[in-house]
Amino acid sequence: MRQIILDTETTGLDPDQGDRVVELGCVEVINRELTGNNLHLYFNPDRDSAPEALAVHGLTTEFLSQHGRFSDEAQRIAAYLEGAEIIIHNAAFDTKFLNAEFARVGMPTVNSIAGLITDTLAMARERFPGKRNNLDILCERFDISNKHRILHGALLDAELLAEVWLAMTRGQFGLLMEEAGEQDTQKTSANRLALDTLVLPVIRPSDPELQAHQEYLDALDKAAGKTCLWRELA
Repeated sequence: MRQIILDTETTGLDPDQGDRVVELGCVEVINRELTGNNLHLYFNPDRDSAPEALAVHGLTTEFLSQHGRFSDEAQRIAAYLEGAEIIIHNAAFDTKFLNAEFARVGMPTVNSIAGLITDTLAMARERFPGKRNNLDILCERFDISNKHRILHGALLDAELLAEVWLAMTRGQFGLLMEEAGEQDTQKTSANRLALDTLVLPVIRPSDPELQAHQEYLDALDKAAGKTCLWRELA
């Protein structure tokens, strides 16, 4: 259940034309909880960023020249990513750049280092066909604040993507838990019988908790584009 939400910033659009990774941001998620064990690195690309790329990320050549090169951190990055499910928005772009960087130092591709690569852009296109599905749009769709995103940044974008991914997969996770529960029915039947004899107290939610619940349901309605099942059943 270890996932790494990953984003990069680059000097341009094509590593085959010599463009390089200038920033890497990774956010670790275990059992759908942010652990805080993140990885954030800047790299000296030994070249200028294209004007279009610089306008997006704002990482100047002068700033990046103060940092080490990707080759200095390649082993550390591979160890951090090893065996995890790596979640990327538009995965083909980032993996192509990372594979080019690893190839320069004779290391395996990120595809072989990772346990799995998941593309949230493909997931969003399947869920919202015919609609725009960039990160800003998805934040708006899932009611995730991105007001602080003036320029793109690898760690900031990875943090926002982590929230988007958790929101997009909330229903899938519930289904998986239900299936797991069915498989464990026989193992827990004895415990269930014992619990039936207990008298459990009823703890009613406070007004702030009720308000927070309503706001959560509002967000579900907005994300689904309709009344959520919880409210329909109620």
